[in-house]
Amino acid sequence: MALLSYLLLGCVSGTLAGLLGVGGGLIIVPALIFIFHQQGFADELITHMAVGTSLATIILTSISSVRVHHAHGAVQWMLFKHLSVGIVTGSLLGAWLADSIQATALQVLIALFALAVSLQMGFDFKPTSRQPLPGKRGLWLIGNGIGMLSTLFGIGGGSITVPLLIRFSVPIQQAVATASVCGLPIALAGGLGFVITGWSNPLLPAHSLGYVYVPAFLGIVASSVLFAGFGARLAHRLPAPTLRKLFALLLFAVGVQLLSIAL
Repeated sequence: MALLSYLLLGCVSGTLAGLLGVGGGLIIVPALIFIFHQQGFADELITHMAVGTSLATIILTSISSVRVHHAHGAVQWMLFKHLSVGIVTGSLLGAWLADSIQATALQVLIALFALAVSLQMGFDFKPTSRQPLPGKRGLWLIGNGIGMLSTLFGIGGGSITVPLLIRFSVPIQQAVATASVCGLPIALAGGLGFVITGWSNPLLPAHSLGYVYVPAFLGIVASSVLFAGFGARLAHRLPAPTLRKLFALLLFAVGVQLLSIAL
């Protein structure tokens, strides 16, 4: 039953990623918290394992995104280069910070983030003022923030990076493409950080690499890669604004549920 749950979760997260252009982590982390709880894993590890496993799955989905966006010539590689240095250090810092946060507090932070993203998507808030891109040091600091927050929440960072890049006058198509590519160093550095910080924890279940639960990783990846293409094809047949609002409602419900469990 657990393996079936992981496969179904991969189907849902992959479809949503292809359909709405959002990272699967927004769905994977809350779902894994519920699944791991049902499996009887230690309560103090469940949230950290959900985040670590989510980041590991994003590695493969990000590789696919890199190829697609590069083929369309939409990635600002020089911008990515300057951001990625900060992203790596910020992601490692985020993994260390998450390990030092009590499980319930981390779950509350994830719930609040889900609620914030649901409001942003539901009301379609967009940056109103534009300003030029900062220099290398500014981009390094921004990358640090993106990496740290994305790793804390177990996401690829698109919901954080895209609005920031748009605010800095990057065209929307290039902002989405560059943000998608930024998901790879976030997932690699953040996933590695969660492997290292959880490595010696005696409460981890079998088949774990630190806070990454391998059976969940394999099940989610096996189906999400296939269904991402299905979601992308479906996106051309269904009204995007309506779908985004429905997804916003789903995220809002997930955030409220996580808060109710944590509090």
